[in-house]
Amino acid sequence: MGAPAAPPSTTDDGGSGAPMLGDEAVARAAEAAAGHSTERIIDTSSGRDDGLNKCPRRGGTEIQYSLTAKALVCSYCRHSWNEDIAESGASDSTPRSRSARPHHGLRHRGRARGPHHRDPEVPGSRRGDRPQRRPADAGPRHWCRQTLSINSQIPNGAVPDAVSPFLLTREEAVERIDAFAGKRKTFALGRFTQEFVPENVMGVYIPYLVVDGNMHAVPRGTGEVTTREYTVRRRVGKDNYVTETYYDADVYAVQRAFDLLVDDLTVESASRFDADEDHQATNNILNAVQPYDTENAVTYNSNYLKGFTSERRDLNIQDVDAEVEDKFLAIARAKAAPTISRYDRGVRWKEEGVAVHGTRWVSIYVPVWLYSYADSAKGEGALTHYIAVNGRTGTTMGSVPVSHPKIFAASCAAGTVAAVVGALAGLAYMFF
Repeated sequence: MGAPAAPPSTTDDGGSGAPMLGDEAVARAAEAAAGHSTERIIDTSSGRDDGLNKCPRRGGTEIQYSLTAKALVCSYCRHSWNEDIAESGASDSTPRSRSARPHHGLRHRGRARGPHHRDPEVPGSRRGDRPQRRPADAGPRHWCRQTLSINSQIPNGAVPDAVSPFLLTREEAVERIDAFAGKRKTFALGRFTQEFVPENVMGVYIPYLVVDGNMHAVPRGTGEVTTREYTVRRRVGKDNYVTETYYDADVYAVQRAFDLLVDDLTVESASRFDADEDHQATNNILNAVQPYDTENAVTYNSNYLKGFTSERRDLNIQDVDAEVEDKFLAIARAKAAPTISRYDRGVRWKEEGVAVHGTRWVSIYVPVWLYSYADSAKGEGALTHYIAVNGRTGTTMGSVPVSHPKIFAASCAAGTVAAVVGALAGLAYMFF
């Protein structure tokens, strides 16, 4: 009545008949990855040494991002345009097409200029700052009617390599937030219902790190195939019996080995929006409105930030390395899943190894319409509830404070209804 273990020689090759890579192959892959670990810097700077973002037609610098036009617009000549797609220039040497990234030639750690090490002493780069209304990285210089912009990647995490501009208008975001909260007002806290003002939504650019990875994955474990299923009836106590189902299964050693290319994996790079860092806010909803449209992100231009707020990045590559490795392993398990369907009792992975040949890191701003609410009666220590709208796709997710008395009353009412239904069913049984 158990699962007999198979002989040590029983292995699985995934049905291909090809020998699986063993410890030596994994060691060689790790050695190869270590041998190409040199960090290379990808130049994503704007090349504007004078600090001016100029209209490409007439050279004007009074530029604003228009949600109506979905483009930058020059206030002088009304010319509209967008910067180039950032990923076309984020390769080590030559532009790369979407189908070519990431490629097998990625054999080192590459990072764009944006993920430069953050300088904690630079003002505005502190952990835990709440979003405030403040200008973007630009300020008007009225005496010459030019706008001076910060476009170089200074080492404080403030200036990214790319930005994914807003597509949804404020009005569209308000509609989505209002609809989301409206469906949940039945059990919402009374004060939230009274104080809820969806028009207070704020457009925020959230910093993320985007990583491409080229790796070799080798998961190992055991898989079970059912050979017999049967039931056993046994006595429990004096007069009670229970029936239990048992399985016999063959147990196999399972191993998979494959190359894995990961494209545009996103990780948060502002600690206050990391659910593991800030337990006073429901900021995990930012991951729930993914995916972010990183494919169409454009080269950073500070004019995209005008009229919005932006969070500064305060997490560096080394701070998110462990999280990225966990996600790589999860992706490897998902890729192996279609090859283990024959194991109807499942596979338990006992060892998971990933040898990373190379990575490419890019810093990016993603657009989110964000509504926040904290219970006014609880003061400074109140949990902050967020409702977020993806600024490009419109995907909406959030958290609404609930009223426990309302939930308790509803559960009692449901229990009463169930009791009445049960009683009626009993009467029906008695009469019929």
